[in-house]
Parts: sequence; C-alpha cells; structure tokens
Amino acid sequence: MSKHVAVLMGGWSNERPVSLSSGTGCAAALRRAGYRVTEVDVGRDIANVLSELKPDVAFNALHGPFGESGMIQGLLELLQIPYTHSGVLASALAMDKHQSKIMFRAAGIPVTDHVIVGRAEAGKAHVMPPPYVIKPIADGSSFGVFIVKGETSHPPQEILREDWNSGEQVMVERYIPGRELTCAVMGDVALGVTEIVTELTFYNYEAKYAKGGSVHVIPAELKPKIYDKVQKMALAAHAALGCRGVTRTDFRYNDAVGEDGELVCLEINTQPGMTPTSLVPEQAAHAGHSYEELVSWMVEDASCNR
Repeated sequence: MSKHVAVLMGGWSNERPVSLSSGTGCAAALRRAGYRVTEVDVGRDIANVLSELKPDVAFNALHGPFGESGMIQGLLELLQIPYTHSGVLASALAMDKHQSKIMFRAAGIPVTDHVIVGRAEAGKAHVMPPPYVIKPIADGSSFGVFIVKGETSHPPQEILREDWNSGEQVMVERYIPGRELTCAVMGDVALGVTEIVTELTFYNYEAKYAKGGSVHVIPAELKPKIYDKVQKMALAAHAALGCRGVTRTDFRYNDAVGEDGELVCLEINTQPGMTPTSLVPEQAAHAGHSYEELVSWMVEDASCNR
C-alpha cells in the first residue's frame, strides 16, 4: 500500500502564496509518483488536523516563520510524524540570519560583516557606510530587503512604516557587488551551481516568482575551481547547521577583486521553493532527477529526530 503523505502548505506568513504554489506542485508530483496525498492548508488547528489524518509522512512545503523556524518541526516531533527537510534546531538556526552567520563563521565559511540594530535606529541614520543591505533577521523570499546605495543620503523610510511586520530588529550588512549564485544540497550531495541574472534591483520577491523576473544560468559560467568552491561551501553550510534533506545556499561573488574574487555565503534556506520558477527543481533536473523523483526522494528521506 502506498504511503499517505500530508503536504503542509499555506499557513499565515508573508510567503503564503509561494507556499501554496510549492505545495500544490509537490502534491501533484507525489500523486503522479503513486503516493496517496492529502493537501493541508495549515491553520492554528494543525495539531488536531494531523492527529485525525494520521499520515505516514508530513511533506513540509511551508515557507516563512512557523514553517521554517523549527515550530512545525517540533510539533511533528511531538506527534511522531516523520517529516521532510531539516529538524528543529537546524531550522531555527537557519531562519535566524544572525545565528546562522555565527555558525558559518565558526565553520570557516566566509560571510559579510553585519550589525543587528532596531529598525528605528536603522531608519534614522546610516549605521554603516553605504553601500549596505537592510534585511529582516528572520524572514524569507526577500521580504523587507533594501539595498542602500553609496550615493543615498538617508536610509529607506519604508522600514519605519506602521504596517512593517518583519520584526523590530533588522540586520544591516555590507553590500557585496557582483554575481548572485546559489547551490542546492540533496542529502550529502551538492547539486549544480546556478547564477541568477535579473534586471531588477536585486533577486527580490518579483525576481524570484514572477514569470520572466530572472534568468537562471545552470551550470553557472565560472572558473572550475570557483564552481567547485561554491559546491563545497554549500555542503559546509548544510553541515554546519546540521541540516537534513534538501537545502539551498545563496552566495554573492565579486569577480572584480583579486585573482579569484570574493565569494561570501549569504544564507541557507532549509525550505527551498518548489514552484514552477524555483531553483531546486531546476538543479535537480540538471543532475538527472525529475520533479517526481525529487519529491519522492524527500518523502523516502523523511524521519523524526532530524
């Protein structure tokens, strides 16, 4: 008898539309692969819903806080339902950009210099010389991210708006010019390296999810030793936080400095998007894994105590 998989999607974060798209795609692929699937739009009653469903596996297609921060993972541990992606601690560390940077630096992975300040302070005056980046400490899909260019006289006032919902503290980090690279890890294997090219300001929400918002170049056109270095750094970041399943690590690469340029790790995503424009399915396909094979691998890899 085929496994019963509950695909958890939706939720209440800023990334709800992305999660619904990821979850719908994964559910359809799992059905094509022969699994019995129930799609669950996650609400505050999720513990009761799962207790009644009693699935064999929970496929976590949630994005943003609760879905990626270790909360749903802890609930699934309590219910003893095997689940996909990373466990409680790795998810919590990866969601907190400050804490994950501490772990990366300790593992010898290069990261950008940054400070953590209140958003009121960050909006009042430059807290570091421009150019720099302001971003929420724990959010995804580039919500609330601003690039402050060198000629800007004052910080972006949007972070002072009353409807800001991405936390009272923000990360301000040195801006690295150059190229946007990303590399997924599947188990203990680094997949291909993708360069993300966009005509927008940076790889923001529109670039990520709007049709034509960005071009994904895979394999990225890099020197072989740089390509290899990105893959090794993605594996190191995955291991440094104790991640499981599939992750995707993002990098900035400034090839205009020195012989080999400056390569830094920005962050790791423990719940990479699985939408039609997402990077991980493309990288898996480049490695010879169909979409159905990718999601099936995730289900078979699921467990508790991750």
